[in-house]
Amino acid sequence: MGFDSLPLWILLALFAGAGGVILVCGIHLTGQADRIADRTGLGEALVGGVLLGAATSLSGTVVSVTAALDGRASLAFSNGVGGIAAQTAFLAIADIVYRRGNLEHVAADVSSLFQCALLMLLLAIPLVAYTTPEITLLGVHPASYALVIVYGSGLLAQRHVREQPMWRVVNTSETHEDSPDEEQHDLRGNLRLIAGFSVLMLILASMGWVLAEVAGALTDRFDLNASLVGALMTAVVTSLPELVTTLAAVHRGALQLAIGGIVGGNTFDTLFLTLSDVAYRDGSLYQAVSPQDYFWLAIGLVMTAVLLLGLLVRQKSGPGGIGFESVSLLGIYGGAIALQALG
Repeated sequence: MGFDSLPLWILLALFAGAGGVILVCGIHLTGQADRIADRTGLGEALVGGVLLGAATSLSGTVVSVTAALDGRASLAFSNGVGGIAAQTAFLAIADIVYRRGNLEHVAADVSSLFQCALLMLLLAIPLVAYTTPEITLLGVHPASYALVIVYGSGLLAQRHVREQPMWRVVNTSETHEDSPDEEQHDLRGNLRLIAGFSVLMLILASMGWVLAEVAGALTDRFDLNASLVGALMTAVVTSLPELVTTLAAVHRGALQLAIGGIVGGNTFDTLFLTLSDVAYRDGSLYQAVSPQDYFWLAIGLVMTAVLLLGLLVRQKSGPGGIGFESVSLLGIYGGAIALQALG
């Protein structure tokens, strides 16, 4: 029996249950990522941006790929780019929670600056694909290959930026430096920690599949706008790990991990489009979606630019004790939701 034939209350229960499991897994992932950062010496910003970002994005990846396999181009696309906007807004919430100063000031790290610039480049690639003719190479748009190449090159460059920076952050009395809380342990202990992390990732992936099937069934049953379902339902629910891990990281004092996890997760989320384009068999994904879907991509690009400006300006305190960038992020995201609702 497929999801389409299930009663509404069961669909809603499955949706809520999957979201709850994702929430719990996100809490445990944060602590483990922080310990991995300390034990490996890679640092919170890098581990947050790569390992934690990819792990918390896994359920969203499965949602987009499953939707693309089902021929739901709009749901697959909007789930990915809608999650980027939602997750960036989560940083503003974390800034409100952290009362010792503006989060973007105290957690300044060159890796976070690089990640923001890389994310803006990755978000621009689908826009270029949208303005070009519908062409494919082995059934996949060249933009999808470009996303993978740029993402991989960015990871290598980010490691270099961290290990051999050409400029450094100016420390102030509020700056919180990334200092390990744990010494490196034996190989067996590290492998056990990574194995537990991997199990949580698999659980997130399975919950992502459940969310995709339920969202598809609800879209068909009530003739919902697939773009709104992707951007505001599945994207927000699959982004819950990012919200939880960000708040948990702030609570633990792992501030670089908080920012790195969000921006790194957003960077990884752009690969949703590559995977979805491969899974979508009715042509190029970039030409199959509507301008409404690209609206959320543009919002994510604007919000990332604002975040990057905030990290560069490093305002110590702004309205309500938070930075101008946090106020702007909440305003942009709220305004985007209002425009979509009215449209």
